[in-house]
Amino acid sequence: MLPTCGPLNPFSHLDARGEARMVDVSAKPPLLRVAIARGEILLASATLDLVEQDRVAKGNVLATARIAGIQAAKRTGDLIPLCHPLPITHCSVDFDIPASRDRIVITGSATITASTGVEMEALTAVSVAALTIYDMCKAADKSMVIGDIRLVSKTKQAPPA
Repeated sequence: MLPTCGPLNPFSHLDARGEARMVDVSAKPPLLRVAIARGEILLASATLDLVEQDRVAKGNVLATARIAGIQAAKRTGDLIPLCHPLPITHCSVDFDIPASRDRIVITGSATITASTGVEMEALTAVSVAALTIYDMCKAADKSMVIGDIRLVSKTKQAPPA
């Protein structure tokens, strides 16, 4: 029999039989939680020029990707089976174009006061923003690569009084 969580089994999403389950967080206190994720999409500099000049046929790429990322963060519980559906209180998606002009770096953050974290929401925001950029630019650039999506930080503290 597997322990549900502990030093021999760090996977809290498994029950005593090793079956997948949603973690019960009802005994955990609500805390202010913030998660930040980052990823990137590699693309040709000519494609980046089109994005910056708002000349992509499907419309404003970064504005659409920002909205898509935020919308996805709000729906993470619907997309990932064992995630808790969370009423996030803030989400942001930002873009940075480094001097190399070969990528768009995407940073997503999610905030909530709850009994569980918002890492998956931040990661989902970045992932869907990258997919949206890919979708909107695929006619112009067949060489795009999405990658390096990762959690940068997560914090928790007592909520403000």
